[in-house]
Amino acid sequence: MNIDGKILIEMLGYLAAVLVLISLIMSSTKKLRWINLFGSGTFFVYAIIIKAYPIAILNIFTVIANIYYLSKIYNSKSYFNILKIQKNNEYIEYFIEHNKEDMEKIYDNIDINYRDSEYSFYILRNIMPVGVFIANKYDNKTLKVELDYVIPSYRDFKAGKYIYERNKDIFLDKGYTKLITFADNEKHEKYLIKMGFFKVSESDSSSTYILELND
Repeated sequence: MNIDGKILIEMLGYLAAVLVLISLIMSSTKKLRWINLFGSGTFFVYAIIIKAYPIAILNIFTVIANIYYLSKIYNSKSYFNILKIQKNNEYIEYFIEHNKEDMEKIYDNIDINYRDSEYSFYILRNIMPVGVFIANKYDNKTLKVELDYVIPSYRDFKAGKYIYERNKDIFLDKGYTKLITFADNEKHEKYLIKMGFFKVSESDSSSTYILELND
């Protein structure tokens, strides 16, 4: 084998190692499994090329395990519900404090009245609180979303679709026909677009997004 071939094989091994390492720092279980799958698959190919068969066997089983768990993730059904945040509920303080650093990556201001807002509830997924939704009246037909937060390991858009698509009657029943919110970072804007919001204006500090509930 020439020198160029050896370098390419070595680079393949490094690529596999980097992919596995990246997978281990993913907060999302689904992303972890996908990246680890590619990393293990690359390690398998690398091991076959260099005839390191014990490593190849280990990684083919890792590939199979990742495929198995990914199939469970995609085929499993999640059950959603909402639970109103009561005025005397202390858990909300713990939830906010525990997730404060991550929340501040999305929202500039999380100093919100969590108990007395017009809409103030936990998002439950399989009876576990995975997010918080806060909204208040903006005008007679418009509701302002103050906070729509889901913890990283459950950030797969399912909770948002439950609120904005499957459960939008909770807003329509009170006469609200659209939602308004503001975003100042790319990740938040991508999420809003995924949920059906569209940008109506933009400034140096933030962009304004609207969701028409009657669509």
